[in-house]
Amino acid sequence: MHIAILTFQGFNELDSLVAFGILNRIKRPGWRVSLCCPEPVVTSMNGVVVHAQSLLAEARSADAVIVGSGIKTREVVADAALMGSLQLDPARQLIAAQCSGTLVLAKLGLLGSVPACTDLTTRPWVLEAGVEVLNQPFFAAGNVATAGGCMASPYLAAWVIARSEGEDAARAALHYVAPVGEKDAYVDRAMGHIAPYIPAR
Repeated sequence: MHIAILTFQGFNELDSLVAFGILNRIKRPGWRVSLCCPEPVVTSMNGVVVHAQSLLAEARSADAVIVGSGIKTREVVADAALMGSLQLDPARQLIAAQCSGTLVLAKLGLLGSVPACTDLTTRPWVLEAGVEVLNQPFFAAGNVATAGGCMASPYLAAWVIARSEGEDAARAALHYVAPVGEKDAYVDRAMGHIAPYIPAR
């Protein structure tokens, strides 16, 4: 199971790194989470430099792809070569996006008539792309999920885990990272957002 977190220049650390940490709570052979970048080194919106663990070409063969956001997403969607390399397929992949990452999915034609979640800044651009924007933190239809707001990244991570490993595994991963003293309430609230979109196993 390879989960590629698409992490572009100017990326938002909360989107890529929080999801990365939660997804890596799963410890089983073959479970791999990578920061998947267009270049060997990318720099975040606040100057954090990270080295790619996989490159964009690997996203097309990943089992799941999370598209993080950042301050250069409009440049990303305007780059025809880069967008052309993102050959994602919801028929065989779990695909999720957060905040301006939702704009990437919209421009790739992966949302169609399905409504989506995004952050308040990106909302007008997603609307302009012809996608209805919901006033909620998480929504999924089939194998495609979107989330809005930096702190919604645990919802995307938990959704991927629940779809791959089951709800108990998602709850355990969230419980580990949840604040002390409110772990049960945090997990229940988070799972309340994603459970309606998890098919019965």
